[in-house]
Parts: sequence; structure tokens; C-alpha cells
Amino acid sequence: MPQQPCHELICLPEAGSSAGQLRSVARAHWRARGAPFVSRSYAPPLALVAWHTTPVGVDLERVSASDRAFAESICTPTELGLFADSLDDGRFVTSLWASKEALAKALGDPLAYDPRRLQSPLTWSDGRAGSWSASELQVAPEHVAWVVWSLNERPDRSSQSY
Repeated sequence: MPQQPCHELICLPEAGSSAGQLRSVARAHWRARGAPFVSRSYAPPLALVAWHTTPVGVDLERVSASDRAFAESICTPTELGLFADSLDDGRFVTSLWASKEALAKALGDPLAYDPRRLQSPLTWSDGRAGSWSASELQVAPEHVAWVVWSLNERPDRSSQSY
């Protein structure tokens, strides 16, 4: 079984650094790793890069206030029942969103997945569901981050970078 993916948090000082510089530094970090699967996420002044031998997805988000309508719009029916009491908590909703975004990236195309139809890794027993594993990363007090990866040693698609 593959081990947990490697990941690196990159921080550029806000003063004088642009989003383009952050992206450039993050791209240079993952190119140096030579891994077949890579995922990046940006929440300036931070970037998070994960790499692995199997499909991997990562998402980094700055915690913000959440309105309940948004929270409900990203939940599956099961999640609405499980998390009804937490959907006003900005940190929880940001983590819920980040977990789904990391999963969508690991699946191959983050724009192809409707969050209302994608079960969050927050609901997975022991951070596992079928051939997938997930973990919330501790990155910074005002941010949340998730990494999701395939447990399948022989992925059925070639390398990717998201």
C-alpha cells in the first residue's frame, strides 16, 4: 500500500510578492521532485504542493465566514443530515469544501465534479473510502488543507498535475 504523499507548504512574504511569484515557486518545487502525480493549491501568501506515486489531490483554503446557503449548496443529502449543526461554522465549512476540492483533484479533473454529488472525506471512516485515503493537514491557524490520494499502486491513467 502506498504511503501518505509528501507535501510541502511554501510561504512567501506578502509584502512585495505576487500571486505569480508564488505559483512560480510552487511549480519549481514540484518539478524538482520528479513524481508522476502532483497537486498544488494556493491561498496567498501560502502554497501547498503534494506529490506521490499514485493520483493525489490537495487543497488549501483560508478560513472565512460561511453563509448557510453556501454550506448547504455543497453538501450531499447525507452530509446535510450529518453536519446540520456545523453548517454555520466557517472553519468547518471551509474544511468541508477543501476536502471535496482535494478529492476532485485526485480523481483527475476538479471542474468535472459537482460538490453536491461528491462525498467529503470528512465522512470517511478512518480517512479511507474504497481505494482512496485522505488526511487533513495542519498548515497554519487561519488555513485548512486536505490531501487525498489513491491507495492503488497501479493507477489506470498517466501522470497528472493539478
